[in-house]
Formats: sequence, structure tokens, C-alpha cells
Amino acid sequence: MALNFKQLTFISLVLLGINSGFAQLGFSHEIGVIAGPVAFQSDFGVRHNLETNAGNTGFGIGIVHYINFSYRADCNCYSTDTYFNDHFKLRSEISYNTTKLNHFGEWVDNPSPSYDQLRHHYGKANNLDIGMQLEFFPQSIRAFSATRYSFAPFLSLGPHFTSYNPKASTDYVDPAGLADYGNIYDPRNIFSSWRPGPGDDPSYYPVKTDGGTTWSVVGSVGTRYKLTILSDLMIDLRWQYFFNDEVDGLDHKLPSSKANDWLVWLNFGYIYYLD
Repeated sequence: MALNFKQLTFISLVLLGINSGFAQLGFSHEIGVIAGPVAFQSDFGVRHNLETNAGNTGFGIGIVHYINFSYRADCNCYSTDTYFNDHFKLRSEISYNTTKLNHFGEWVDNPSPSYDQLRHHYGKANNLDIGMQLEFFPQSIRAFSATRYSFAPFLSLGPHFTSYNPKASTDYVDPAGLADYGNIYDPRNIFSSWRPGPGDDPSYYPVKTDGGTTWSVVGSVGTRYKLTILSDLMIDLRWQYFFNDEVDGLDHKLPSSKANDWLVWLNFGYIYYLD
């Protein structure tokens, strides 16, 4: 995977520094694992199309860490009873998701040979994420920890740093035999409407597989279920918007490609209270 190690290291150190700072204040910790299906919305397929949404799906997995402000590990006691301490947690995370991408919708359904290149173009999104979210629990975290409630719904929002490494391929066979078979960088193998024109930047090409890094914003809604005193089950539905349109490996710059890439991820998780 093509990673920008300097940037990832910097972000990791910042997160570790924030977590260490809170840890020195005596707040308790939680750690967990998450996994679940991902629906990736990109330049592949047709936006707002059910077939595209259902077809371009993948899988994600991650490790999460929480700072629990309601409890102090250094004294085995509750922290100062403030609204923030009893209703917010700080979540840091490292995760990875991957999705195979295909074209769906009205254009590939058109039997015309003009759309053959589109039908035979494939992609794959691969993303490594590291970031932090602030989670808000409308109900008391203390009451949930004391098992007064079985469920603890929450909302979260925060920034993530993403290293993306997309793949692209084609198995289009040129009837004239002029195109280099399997070469996604041969313009004759890609959809004609994407091909660079006379007035385009010489460096422009719609397929982008060099990879890179970008920031993203993550928001989610979910709930925890109290499994035992020291463990919870979790489910949350995440929306992640990337500040980049090349995360999927395709940026054809047509009017139908006005939005950056984004995804929806349904997480199932297990959380354990360390102290």
C-alpha cells in the first residue's frame, strides 16, 4: 500500500499525545474491535442508483480506543460530575476498508458497443484510516455503566486522515485490435467520453491509481448494548466524506462527477473496559 509515512506518523503521534494527556488526568480507557459492510459512492456507476449502491459494497475492520471521562482509573472512582464527563467520550481509531468497484446503471445497460469499455472497466478502493471522533451520549454514561440502561445511543463527529491506494483494470477487447489489451492507461480501452481532449491538461487522465492521502470527516449514529459490567456490544452507521475525488481511482470530471467520494459503513463492534 502506498502510504505517506511522515504524515501518518505525525497524525499517530498527535493522537497518542492527546490520549496520553487525558490518561495522565486519570480518566479510564476502553478498547474494542469493529467490522462490517461498506457501501462506497464514487465515480463508478450512477449516483443515487439502487443497483450501484447495492453493487459497490465491500468490508471494513478496525481497532478503536476510548477515553471515558466519567470514571477515574487512578482512584477507582467516578470523576467530577459534569455534563461533559457524563455524556461524552473521545474515540480514536485505526481502520481499513476495501471495496470492489464496477459500473452499474443506465449506461452499462445500453447494449450499444459504444459502452463496451465502460462495461469492462473495474476498480478497487483500498483505504487506511486513522482519526478521532467525539461521541455524545444523550443518556447518562454513569447510569449505563451501572447497568441502569441496557442501551446507550450515541452520535459522533470527527476528522480522519486517509491513505488511499486504489486499483484499476480492464478486460476490454478492441474489435480493431489496435488497443493494448489489459492496459488501463491506453485511452482506447476507456470510455470515449473520458478520453483527454485537445484542450485538456497534458497530464490529465481519468484513471488515477498512484494513491495518496487526504482528510475526511466522519459522522455516525449508533448504540451500545451492555453485555457485562466490563464489556459492551456496539452497532453504528457511519458516513465518511473524503476531501478528494480520486479515492476510488477514477476522476473523469464529467458533470455527473460533481461530488467527492464518500462511503457508508455499518459497524458491529465489541468494547472492553480496561480500567
